[in-house]
Amino acid sequence: MPLYEHVFIARQDLSNAQAEGLIEHFGTVLSDNGGSVVDSEYWGVKTMAYKINKNRKGHYSFLKTDAPAPAVQEMERLMRLHDDVMRVMTIKVDEHAEGPSVQMQKREERDTRRERR
Repeated sequence: MPLYEHVFIARQDLSNAQAEGLIEHFGTVLSDNGGSVVDSEYWGVKTMAYKINKNRKGHYSFLKTDAPAPAVQEMERLMRLHDDVMRVMTIKVDEHAEGPSVQMQKREERDTRRERR
């Protein structure tokens, strides 16, 4: 099955438990349609570059999935209809990176940048 990575932003006035509950909810939608969640991460409340629906901050969540295209389309459709989800982005990838995403790594653990000239 194809591999996908999803990032979605939920409203800032949700609690952390409610935001993490959204991850579980959309994971069950995938599993009901023949897919599976390989890994999920809750990135926390972050400030956005611009306001979305009068919100300056949002709960960011990240999902790595292994699912057929119809399951992903159904999950995206439900995300767009859900009142608490403000934005959704889905990317098809060749393989999932091992370990935590760059967003969850500490600065010291990330690869060093090359020097500017």
